[in-house]
Amino acid sequence: MKRSQKKFIVTAILVSITFSNFVASCASDWDEETKYEFDFVNNDNYEIDATDLPDFIGDLKLGWNLGNALDAQNNGMANETAWGNPKITQAIFKGVKQAGFDIVRIPVTYLGHIGDADSGYKIKESYMSRVKEVVGYAKTAGLKVIINIHHDGADSNYWLNIKKACGYVSEKVSHPSSVEAIAANTAICNQLYSMWQQIAKAFPNSQDYLIFETMNEIHDGGWGWGENRQNPATKQYDILNEWNQICVRAIRYAGAKNYIACPGYVTNIDLTYEHFTVPKDKLKRVLLAVHYYDPNDFVLEGEKKTWNAAGSEYGGQNYMTSQFEKIKSKFASQVAGIYIGECGAVYTGDSSATSERQKYNVAVINTAKSQNILPIFWDNGSGESGKECSGLFNRSTSKIYSHCTNLVSAMSAAAQ
Repeated sequence: MKRSQKKFIVTAILVSITFSNFVASCASDWDEETKYEFDFVNNDNYEIDATDLPDFIGDLKLGWNLGNALDAQNNGMANETAWGNPKITQAIFKGVKQAGFDIVRIPVTYLGHIGDADSGYKIKESYMSRVKEVVGYAKTAGLKVIINIHHDGADSNYWLNIKKACGYVSEKVSHPSSVEAIAANTAICNQLYSMWQQIAKAFPNSQDYLIFETMNEIHDGGWGWGENRQNPATKQYDILNEWNQICVRAIRYAGAKNYIACPGYVTNIDLTYEHFTVPKDKLKRVLLAVHYYDPNDFVLEGEKKTWNAAGSEYGGQNYMTSQFEKIKSKFASQVAGIYIGECGAVYTGDSSATSERQKYNVAVINTAKSQNILPIFWDNGSGESGKECSGLFNRSTSKIYSHCTNLVSAMSAAAQ
């Protein structure tokens, strides 16, 4: 990808950004504190103690997502029950641990709970306290934990908007002007830095169980087939790499020694392989996060009832193997570990498809294990059948759905 003059302008402006002792009064409904300050630092000249760093990544075998819970939102307001799941309790994590999972990914959306720029993008204390409470449930159950900033970047619809940061594209013409795009990106960088400072400081001395995942599936609305491919001048890949670096700096300047997971573009393996740059980190504790939902018509849509395990076509076993091998071959020596943050096939209600689902999910585990990649299965709590019905555990009873009992047992056995 050719570098344009705009790239050098963006870099120059980002390097010159410093917000020292930025102090602002917060709205009265945020919390008891009336002020919040953060220092935006855009360099790697931090000092952080590199001794006594717990290494637990290589011991993890199988992960589970608490999907459609703390990441749920309605009209730009995050609410854990907005998408039909009950309020999270300690019991669900106990059930997940007993079923053989050893790490839980807890996606978190902060929409509607963030102050404006004048407040320093202050996260509402009551919401941050709930995130801490749920993480505490998982820790009490004996699980390692991943938390992230999730749907704040969904489809470039909200503040974490890579399309706006790069400039819109219409008939190969960028809109708005580069000055406006730079201003938008600068604001996003400030907010990312401030939020990760706050999140990291909310979990002191948590490096023995908690992973910070910078973002989720960042894209321009085209799921990897949008303006990122149409017009290289938008520099979406470069912007995402810069965002990941800023998050790493924010976490380290907050004094946190935790593993930090960073995604490639839309967490797509091919686009990550081609465009992801591993952020600098003096502790060398950066992880790479990708997702795997291939073949889509079988895995997510539930339209196709069979999975061709022996096939070489898109989504077959050979394809899966080559994708996992590819991402490992390029990045294993550059990062502290690689995980598939989301994967797994939906339940369709068809008996033969249920068998195929088990065959596929076990194949993901076995193939990932062969490449020292950790699979973390997506569970959105749905016990229905059909498109995106990927529930494994009933959130109300904290027990495995009856149609998933054999599946979860097979997955747990494969992971050992």
